[in-house]
Amino acid sequence: MNLYEDLKWRGLIKDVAGEDLKKKLNDEKITFYWGTDPTADSLHLGHYSSLVTAKRLAKAGHHPILLVGGATGLIGDPRPTAERELMDKKVLEKNLAGIQKQVLSLFDGKAEVVNNYEWTKDISFLDFLRDIGKYINVNYMLSKDIIQRRLDTGITFAEFAYTLIQGNDFLHLFQEKNCIMQVEGSDQWGNITTGIELIKKKLGKEAYGFTMPLILDKFGHKFGKSEGNALWLDKNKTSSYELYQYLINTDDEMIVHYLKVFTFLSREEIEELEKKHKEKPEDRICQKALAREIITDLHGREEYEKAVKISESLFQGNFHELAVDDILKVMKDVPSFEITEELTLLDLLVNNKIASSRREAREFLSAKAITINGEIETDEHKKIEKKMALEEKIIIVRRGKKKYYIGKFI
Repeated sequence: MNLYEDLKWRGLIKDVAGEDLKKKLNDEKITFYWGTDPTADSLHLGHYSSLVTAKRLAKAGHHPILLVGGATGLIGDPRPTAERELMDKKVLEKNLAGIQKQVLSLFDGKAEVVNNYEWTKDISFLDFLRDIGKYINVNYMLSKDIIQRRLDTGITFAEFAYTLIQGNDFLHLFQEKNCIMQVEGSDQWGNITTGIELIKKKLGKEAYGFTMPLILDKFGHKFGKSEGNALWLDKNKTSSYELYQYLINTDDEMIVHYLKVFTFLSREEIEELEKKHKEKPEDRICQKALAREIITDLHGREEYEKAVKISESLFQGNFHELAVDDILKVMKDVPSFEITEELTLLDLLVNNKIASSRREAREFLSAKAITINGEIETDEHKKIEKKMALEEKIIIVRRGKKKYYIGKFI
């Protein structure tokens, strides 16, 4: 397959602007850009689908420009429901630095990273109206889907003008860097076409663009959301283990689609994985491949192997194989308590509400439902001492199959 056919097969092309876009992608080497506003100091897994597509184009020989919106981030793009809160400039600068570092790492330092604040900051309001606003009709702007959805509830002029600022970005990159194409998620289609319209009216030249469909799970929720929280690309915010757990539990209905979107595996490799998956879905071979490809691309092979080891050790209860720091990171949401003196196992269970009463604690113990550091414990009189702790720091108490607690020696 050529590049365009491969993108279509993977389900990565939704909207297209420019009659010759297919030829540009297949037969030429062009400069394109993808952009994001620095709403946080890290991108999340939802952004990753777009970044993988940009990286796919780069692997085919096209030159990527990754734009971080220092200017547009000060305004905030229109949301479907309400205006975004204005971001403090110091927070924005911190976010900018984090994202710039991240995208450079993802592209092995081979992408060009730009900040639209650099060419926007010195434009006066009057110049902006004369040089940009003059070329875009209000009726054209009102036809944009995201603006239409806000007309009933109200939209500020700042949000309304956002599409002009982004359109100006495309115009600037077209003129200064011969960037002829913009690639974004489907929610940015209106902004892409504004830029294309501006280039056509001001310069009399043609620009191109395409969007990727929004990646959802089988329930229609955004991919990369876990219990309402984003899964960050920064491993210090979302560990490789957490990413691994999310990806390894991907629903069977979606897994082949995700392999197409998020990995650089070939069609033949994906179809072979799909075949094996249908034969033995319980082995989760596709899910393991997805986790391997994404985590390795984001954080490296060592981080992926570490995530697998932690997952297997926790599942098997082999806590002694793991470093305490790693355990605390991956079990950061597990209830914890302090141990300040030597006490019996029965007292430990009752005092820290692992059991509601001494009677219930004895029932747990007799049913072999209590483990400490992966070992089944039945003796209520067993002394809980620092020497039994992992690195003499913590003990892991499990009640039943899934309820964990961490005891920290003080």
